[in-house]
Parts: sequence; C-alpha cells; structure tokens
Amino acid sequence: MKYILLISLLLTTMLFAKDGFPDEAMIEEYKEEQVVAQEDQLLKVNSNITVSVTGQGVAPRFATSPAQSYALAKRAAIADAYRLIAEKVKGVQIEGKDKIQNMVVQRSTVRTQVDAMIRNATIVETTFKEGLCEVEMEINLSYNDFR
Repeated sequence: MKYILLISLLLTTMLFAKDGFPDEAMIEEYKEEQVVAQEDQLLKVNSNITVSVTGQGVAPRFATSPAQSYALAKRAAIADAYRLIAEKVKGVQIEGKDKIQNMVVQRSTVRTQVDAMIRNATIVETTFKEGLCEVEMEINLSYNDFR
C-alpha cells in the first residue's frame, strides 16, 4: 500500500511538472488508471501464487573428492535459488557508477543488492551433470504472508 501511494504521489508530481495544473479530465483519467492498477495486482485476498526458480552452482576445482564437489555445487545452487526467489518477490536494488575522465568512460561498475527473508521454500528437483548442479526450488505465497 505504501508503494502505491508513493507511485501515486510521483505520478501526480510528474503531471504537475509536465503540463502545469491538470484539468478535471486528466484527474479523472488518472484516478481510473489507479483503480485499474490496483485491480490488476497479482496477489489478491484469498489467493495463492507459486514462484518457481532454478538455481545453478558449479563444482570448485579445489575439491578433494567427487562427493565434496557435489556437496559444494549443490550448496551454491541452493544459495543461487534463494537469491532468485528474493529477486522475484522483493525486487533488486541496483546502484551504478561511472568514472569519466577526458570525456571517456574509465570504469563502470554496477552493484545489485537484495534484502529479503525467505521461509518455506522447497526443493523440487536436483540434477548434477558435468560439474554443474541445478536445483529447482519453489515457494507458495499467499496474501496473508504480506500483511
């Protein structure tokens, strides 16, 4: 709800900045768009959705045995799957920086960050072939999880 209000405030500010003060028709059109946007929300009361992802992990070179390779690759795949779920559910914060010298880009960096707590995710399937482990994981979300 906070995000909807924030987006509404931002769009209203953009309307004022772009065209001056809006007339009644613009205000009504804006209100109708907001109602449609709220009705089109993915997760509604008394509904559930399932988020499914596939995480991947690679066996490290320094492993001392095939069993250790498998265990480390599976752990990496599980961590990747959790990250993918968090990205889908909560979104990703992205920060980009460019260092420009003499009108030429010297260095460009992009950092991504996800901040979420994932509970009750289940591993559906695990496959391991040629040093790559893939873990299919899913989580069921309901409206009550976000209240």
